[in-house]
Amino acid sequence: MDVSQYLEIFIDETNGHIQDLSDCIMTLESDPENMDMVNEIFRAAHSLKGMAGTMGFKRMQHLTHDMENVFQEVRSGNMKVNSELIDVLFECLDAIEGYLENVKGTSDEGTEDNEAIINELNRVLAAGTGQEAPEAAGDKAQAAADDASEEGTAQTDNKAKFKEIFLEDPERDAIKAEMDKGLTLYGFSVYIDEECLLKAARAFLVFKAVEEFGQIMAYMPSSQDIEDEKFDFDFHFLLVTDQELDPIVKAVKAVSEISEVVVEKLDEPPTNEPETEEQPAKEENAKEEKKAEAVATPPAKTSAPAAAPAKDTGAKKDAPAKKSGGGKPVTSRTIRVDIEKLDALMNQVSELIIAKNSLVSISTSDDGNFDSQLFHEQIEYLERITTNLHESVMKVRMVPIESAVNKFPRMIRDLSKKLGKDMVLQMSGEDTELDRTVVDQLGDPLQHLLRNSADHGLESAELRKERGKPATGTITLNAFQEGNNVIIEVSDDGNGIDVEAVRSKAVERGQFSEEQASAMSSKEIIDLLFQPSFSMAKQITDISGRGVGLDVVKSNIEALGGDVEVKSTLGYGTKFTVRLPLTLAIIQALMVEVRDEKFAISLGSIQTIEYINISDIKYVQANEVIHIRGSVIPLIRLNELLDIEALENDGDSITVVIVSKGEKQVGLVVDNLMGQQEIVIKSLGKYINGNKIISGATILGDGEVALILDVNTLM
Repeated sequence: MDVSQYLEIFIDETNGHIQDLSDCIMTLESDPENMDMVNEIFRAAHSLKGMAGTMGFKRMQHLTHDMENVFQEVRSGNMKVNSELIDVLFECLDAIEGYLENVKGTSDEGTEDNEAIINELNRVLAAGTGQEAPEAAGDKAQAAADDASEEGTAQTDNKAKFKEIFLEDPERDAIKAEMDKGLTLYGFSVYIDEECLLKAARAFLVFKAVEEFGQIMAYMPSSQDIEDEKFDFDFHFLLVTDQELDPIVKAVKAVSEISEVVVEKLDEPPTNEPETEEQPAKEENAKEEKKAEAVATPPAKTSAPAAAPAKDTGAKKDAPAKKSGGGKPVTSRTIRVDIEKLDALMNQVSELIIAKNSLVSISTSDDGNFDSQLFHEQIEYLERITTNLHESVMKVRMVPIESAVNKFPRMIRDLSKKLGKDMVLQMSGEDTELDRTVVDQLGDPLQHLLRNSADHGLESAELRKERGKPATGTITLNAFQEGNNVIIEVSDDGNGIDVEAVRSKAVERGQFSEEQASAMSSKEIIDLLFQPSFSMAKQITDISGRGVGLDVVKSNIEALGGDVEVKSTLGYGTKFTVRLPLTLAIIQALMVEVRDEKFAISLGSIQTIEYINISDIKYVQANEVIHIRGSVIPLIRLNELLDIEALENDGDSITVVIVSKGEKQVGLVVDNLMGQQEIVIKSLGKYINGNKIISGATILGDGEVALILDVNTLM
């Protein structure tokens, strides 16, 4: 069975379990006696183990199995949660994330066994329960191999059912041909735990494991019956191989929920006769007796792996299962949607079909009149439906930013230990919704801002006490919706930005002379921090110092159509404000004309529209500006910016669209206003790389293409 079809589900589910584990461990660190968190961690580790086992990721399965063992002891009251255990658990999470990153990149978990982490986990387990320290992972693996060899080769007649496999003459001849080549024939009988919920998946994993050593020549029951789970809790097969037996048995026993493996070297293929009619009847009676026993004594329930495939489609006799993973990166493209949103979407589509049928009926009628009142009513009806449909689709695309910010409490906890500063992260507004494409790219900019607050913003505990502040610094992340934008604020109660120190650094770097720097405003000085390679850190560490933090924030946020601004008070703290559009797919835009060309400007960037007399245009350092309501606003003539031929005569007045980015404003001179319109953004790919002001294009109702202007690049 090719499990690659389940990789996206596995990645999505594993991400969720990792986040749940991180949240629960963080809670457990502050409340070690919280048994609800202990049970939750146990369940998440158990689910991860089952999912990894089903996908054939044995290293991840081994690690999560040991985590599960630890929390079984905690649940049983045999050991207590302490800071040492918490640190090791976070190391385990990092290792699991490493496996997941490998799976995303190569569809395989990689070759890292993480023996040091597993040994440390088992050492903490032994210390917590008062047992002797366990063997090292390598010794343990060798002992397991020895045990597997001894147990696997010890068989009894009633367990070695592979001897009952019936072979057709061609199959027997094929096996003999392989044995004539010097290969060895082994018979395997594999028994699955009776509490196992996915027997076919376990059988597939066994087949996948042994086919790395040789070729399976025959099955009992048939491969199709195994695939359809039409078998009890045991299956049997014949394997030809040139490998040693011990590693094969070890690989089989490494599959979870395998209770017993019986194996024997065979000198020749089985020669038993096909089953008689009485034999199936006897087996059926045995099955009924087994079911009756199961009803009388129901097994304990176990949670099924969330990403496990429902069927095993790889146990084909004629076509051995192929290994998964072709090196192609796998990313999760799924969105979990509330069923009510889907119902609303379905209702809108139904209405759309009704409107379409009405228009078709009008167009095909004998007296079809496209100027009739009925036709215009249907057009208005269709317009209302498409607007509602757009809103419904947008709601489906919207997801809480929770998925992007949930990892930050763990990050701040680690930074607190690494930097030796007491700090706490307070978050609010995690349920604020954004377009999925925006949320996916939001993590890195916010991570840089938080790391900046932790490293540069917050002072040491001693300095905070001298200044009369609490010893523990506070970093706040707050998100909320404002009109068609989402605002995310990252603030701290630390030192604030020393404007004079930044000014001196700029002069030291030779960016400005002392006269130029002294003439710059505080805001202009602070904006220097967003320049590439500009850093105030005195030494380079793995946290900061290379000047690749705030410039990444600025470029990434602007790439999403947003902007970032900073306010800081020396000695009291700093606040970064990130403003982002709700969605990148469909926006409300003002359509304008410049000569004969049509352009779109996002309404979210527009402040006002003014009609300015030519005589009111002033000049500052040879640049055109206008004075409106106490503000001096520079003018940009779009025809010059876009290299479009100018009109011979502008007339007595010009039309100016005032756009803003934070506190900055610019006036765009256009020839004509076409009105407001809802547009669908289409990417231009690599066709236009030189001019950043063009962020995309849209197709108008008459089929004409209009370019979309990104006014953020003008300020």
